[in-house]
Amino acid sequence: MTVEKFLETLEDIMETEEKLKLETKLEDVPEWDSVSMVSFFSFCSVNFPTAKVLPEQIKTAKTVQDLFAIVEGK
Repeated sequence: MTVEKFLETLEDIMETEEKLKLETKLEDVPEWDSVSMVSFFSFCSVNFPTAKVLPEQIKTAKTVQDLFAIVEGK
């Protein structure tokens, strides 16, 4: 998945008007809440079934880059 596509998808998941960047801190995005976390986990499960994404990884992510690393399997 390209970075651009990932950012668009994450903006849709969060239902935010804010344009996200990899360096965006998740704590600065009001829409990054428990519902967004669960939605992101579901997105990962459906689109990256071979990745071993753990809820704890999502919960401890600090930036959009951290989330991208999760889907990239890093």
